[in-house]
Amino acid sequence: MRILLSGVPAFGHLLPLAPLAAAAHRAGHEVRLLTSGGMTDVIAADIPDAPVLGAGPMPDVVFAEVARRFDGSDPARNPQPETVADFFAGSRVDLSVDEAIEKARAFAPDLIIAEATDFVGPMVAAALGVPWSVLAFGPAVPDEFTAPMREVVSARYRERNLTSTAPKNYIDPSPEALQQPGWVSPVNRLPIRTGAHSRAESSGYVSLFPAGSGKKNVLITLGTVFSDPTVVSTIISSIDRTRFNIVATKGVIPGVRYPEDEDGLSYVSFVPLAELLNDVDIVVNAGGAGTVLGTLSRGIPMVVWPQGADQFINAARAAASGSAIVVNDPGEIGASLRAITENAHISDAAHRVAEEIESLPTTGDVIAELLRQVASAEAAA
Repeated sequence: MRILLSGVPAFGHLLPLAPLAAAAHRAGHEVRLLTSGGMTDVIAADIPDAPVLGAGPMPDVVFAEVARRFDGSDPARNPQPETVADFFAGSRVDLSVDEAIEKARAFAPDLIIAEATDFVGPMVAAALGVPWSVLAFGPAVPDEFTAPMREVVSARYRERNLTSTAPKNYIDPSPEALQQPGWVSPVNRLPIRTGAHSRAESSGYVSLFPAGSGKKNVLITLGTVFSDPTVVSTIISSIDRTRFNIVATKGVIPGVRYPEDEDGLSYVSFVPLAELLNDVDIVVNAGGAGTVLGTLSRGIPMVVWPQGADQFINAARAAASGSAIVVNDPGEIGASLRAITENAHISDAAHRVAEEIESLPTTGDVIAELLRQVASAEAAA
């Protein structure tokens, strides 16, 4: 069968689709990734099994359009509810969906899987009359965050005489320990086992932690947006270097310089999280869903300093599971690291979450179920 994956053109939005692409490819299915053509080379090493169907611009162009529509706004640096809704469900759809429908129609998918903030894929599904499912990033996002986006995109359906269709499935990577209490999926829930992001071919990264030091090893990874060297330095200065070795990831902003490596302190450019987590005892992160789930899939406790978007939700749920300490200031991180080393129950909780993640259906199981649904619907037609 032909499977179309769809997502916003950004690493954090597309990487969660990679395991599904790999599983579908292994099972012999034809897979394509619907996103901006500007991501073709950028994402090739991470999603090699799904050639890009290029449609629409990269985020900088969409941000510029949002700023034009909301005069005086700065949606990239100072996102507001109305500009966030327009970015995902308004401007990006306007600049992408017609080309996306054309490209998708030529591919003729049997089903579509769209990541949770992608509104192009679901509209393509409506235009082509094919079933689609939504892939969540992490714990369910409260309706007050998603309702404005649905309202914005509804006008786009009307303009094209399309009727929106509900997803057939909610593909949920969150174990019960991290999910919102009392939450009930609005459609059929398909749990899925998640893990730290990896590549088919190793990047060649070798652990930078010194061997035999007797110290705990700490990974500081704030993602590609919040890894400002001044902030990272503030975190490092709060840490007792006699007790902890540190590896810190660098951001991707061109021209930004980081300090030189020292004994027990190293900086590293982008490496898949699965490789970075080797030999790590504690992870300091900003609460991105992929980092939280990937870290906990290894049973590693965390200190989380959330910055924006869904990070506060992910941080709160990780803390509620007992596997993380959440801080409001980077200067608090050193004390939190000490608390984790002195309280075994935090590491124990992280191991329990890892066991629950390991018990969930694999990506291959989920792909098989999606295709079973398609075949069953075709047989009943």
